[in-house]
Amino acid sequence: MRVMMAMSGGVDSSVAAALLVEAGHDVTGVTMKLWGGASDQGCCSVADVDDARRVAQQLDIQHLVFNFGDDFMTHVVDPYVEAHAAGATPNPCIECNRHLKFDRLVRRADALGFDAIATGHHARVVEGADGARRIARGADTAKDQSYVLHMLGPDVLDRVLLPVGIMTKEAVRAHAGRLGLRTATKPDSQDVCFITATGGRRTFLGERIELHPGRLVDTTGAEVGRVDAVELVTIGQRKGLGLAGDAEPRYAVAVDAQASVVTVGTAADLLDDAVVVGDLAWSGAAPEPGRHVLAQTSAHGLARCVVLEASSEPRTILARWADGPQRRVAPGQSVAFYDSDVVLGGGIVR
Repeated sequence: MRVMMAMSGGVDSSVAAALLVEAGHDVTGVTMKLWGGASDQGCCSVADVDDARRVAQQLDIQHLVFNFGDDFMTHVVDPYVEAHAAGATPNPCIECNRHLKFDRLVRRADALGFDAIATGHHARVVEGADGARRIARGADTAKDQSYVLHMLGPDVLDRVLLPVGIMTKEAVRAHAGRLGLRTATKPDSQDVCFITATGGRRTFLGERIELHPGRLVDTTGAEVGRVDAVELVTIGQRKGLGLAGDAEPRYAVAVDAQASVVTVGTAADLLDDAVVVGDLAWSGAAPEPGRHVLAQTSAHGLARCVVLEASSEPRTILARWADGPQRRVAPGQSVAFYDSDVVLGGGIVR
């Protein structure tokens, strides 16, 4: 089988490529050039492209580089900036998977006649009783990446391979070591690739939008302080609000970017009975209202039981916490819904 292997320059995609070669597939490694600006972390640096190329040489497979910079700006960077300007907290890695790795790259693979596309994600593709293929949690629960793939449907999953999903991270590194791959001990990327460690969000956003100072008010509307950039505040934030000396910790519980107002409150004020999730994408038939499922609101967060309730808005659902109020989820973040370890779908918090 002809397989296009997405190689980020990390150990997971390196070992995934090696496993496919060992299994006898005709493998071509590809690296997407997404970000042309400064990068000192994540998976977009020149060093990462070089690591991917050298691993491909070690495995004796062809390596190609595709320049998808325009798509990356349109679908990831620009929406990231716009979301912060509106007071939301986006998840650019999910949008990169949605629009680049599993759309743009899949379409390129189809155009070039590949039978399948593979990545180094720690997740599995499983087939249900209905014959539909869905994403499921990877074998290594500490490294599971099914949350960031929750939007993938059967049309894409019919030709997606995730070779390291059945392995622990320790086993991946051990296999890379046995093969002598240069990425065997390379640290995992942790942060947004286009946000530099030296400049951070403030520098990145400040170069693209005007950052506005704003008022901090309590839940009664009384002013209790000031913040120098409303666009940098996210729901649940405590540090950087200038309220560290208060007798009781206070957190950002609401952000109104248009009015330049951040509302702060106690931990109890952060609790919500439910979360409204829009832009829904299901991997199969949408679950019926009243169904109990698991909801995960961050990449490595704890999945909690919710009851799904119908909404009058299209592609929107209300997920009510079954065990009582939970910490508020920031608008712009993603929620993935599970049946045990199998992803049902997900969407974005309104």
